[in-house]
Amino acid sequence: MSDRTAKLAKVNFWNELLSLRDTQRELRKDAVQVVRSEELPQESNQMGLMRWYLHPAITDTVISSLVFFEQEIPPGSRTGRLKFQGGQVIYILEGRGHTLIDGVKHSWEGGDLLNLPLRKDGIIVQHLNDDPDKPAKFVAVEPNLWQCTSIDRGCGFELLQSSPDHKR
Repeated sequence: MSDRTAKLAKVNFWNELLSLRDTQRELRKDAVQVVRSEELPQESNQMGLMRWYLHPAITDTVISSLVFFEQEIPPGSRTGRLKFQGGQVIYILEGRGHTLIDGVKHSWEGGDLLNLPLRKDGIIVQHLNDDPDKPAKFVAVEPNLWQCTSIDRGCGFELLQSSPDHKR
């Protein structure tokens, strides 16, 4: 019997599931049910200006199975350029612009829904605000695969270019 087998044999994994269930129930008992935008700070990061509603590091919400954020692109600006797995849905709240997906331009405006494809080798994406006078805003959601497949998700997670609006 290997050391790993012996170690695993000492654990009752059914009981571990029940214990995990009870821990999760206790944590969710007082968890945040309504996430209010006015309680969320706008973050300046390498991708631009973002407000996080659900994130793997935010642990006080009822669910953690999704990543959900709002992003604002100042007039005439752009987000950072990112290589990631894809599989994200973006709803344009206001403004007009375009998104480059692997170098292909996809125009959008307020009220549009943008589907970022899920690809085995990932995608390269960047969002640009085409209006020189008004900001563009969108919300994005994707499954929180980071918890089950790691941040790289098989294809890598690399910032290829920072947003010019990132304040260091």
